[in-house]
Amino acid sequence: MHPTPTTPPTAPAATGRRVRRTRREGSPVTLLAVPALVWYLLFTLGPLLAMFYISGLSWPGMLAPRSWAGWENFRVVLDDPLFWQAVRNSAIQIGVVLPVMIVTAFMVGYYLTLKPRGHRLLRVVLFTPALISASAKAMMAYSVLAPNGMLNGLLDTVGLGSLGRAWLADTDTALACIMAIDLWNGIGFTAVLFAARLGSVPGEIYEAAELDGSGHWRRMWRIAFPVTKDYVGVTTMLQFLWILFSSAQNVLLLTQGGPGNATTNLSFLVYNKAFVQSDLGYSQAAGVLLFVVGLVGMLAIRRLLRQNY
Repeated sequence: MHPTPTTPPTAPAATGRRVRRTRREGSPVTLLAVPALVWYLLFTLGPLLAMFYISGLSWPGMLAPRSWAGWENFRVVLDDPLFWQAVRNSAIQIGVVLPVMIVTAFMVGYYLTLKPRGHRLLRVVLFTPALISASAKAMMAYSVLAPNGMLNGLLDTVGLGSLGRAWLADTDTALACIMAIDLWNGIGFTAVLFAARLGSVPGEIYEAAELDGSGHWRRMWRIAFPVTKDYVGVTTMLQFLWILFSSAQNVLLLTQGGPGNATTNLSFLVYNKAFVQSDLGYSQAAGVLLFVVGLVGMLAIRRLLRQNY
């Protein structure tokens, strides 16, 4: 007698076992993600939804009674000249700081990949501002920009004392000083990030371009930039968000929005209305508009740099 051949398992049965095994293996990973998801819902999505809710309240202080105001807060915000002054200041700040920071940081990052003498020390020096607290950086900036500070002292030394002024108290220079501090704070940090990404570009690409007669400038913008374009886009978006939402700290510590309203930007306006003037409805209505500006800006940067995500 010939042995009866064993019938192999059907493909659907094998596929079903693989699916069940994959699900069993994926379950622990899903459980590990639950705390992060809960944290996100509580501390990210929760405050965002609360901002939209509070923007519709008439709430003159944390302990004061509140009532529903609907769209009235948005009407007050849009009719307020101070809001439009803050929009103007934020637009100038982003329009100047963001392109200068990204372009300069990319160039410095490319220079670091060439590993010049002392490049390790230079990386540390460039990254140092990111390690200093906001209050310490504000004190350093004040020591330079005060009426009797280092900048006016340097101008006196070189015979240009007539150009000295109270830089942070002058309506013509206060916002420029805030932007200069943003650049000092962001260029080095961003340059180190770019250098880390550019370091992954194969050296053979640069060598081939050099043999074809390409100089550093062409290699930087025709080879290094296209290869790392996605990373440049991500970094640009992150710095855009930082300038838009977090630059209030320098304004708060150095100028309090002054002189006049020369340095009041949108993020400082939201803070000042909430914690100084206790107008929570106005503050969160302005916060909603700030959120919309941030979202539109992110989409514009994504479109401009043709990001794929």
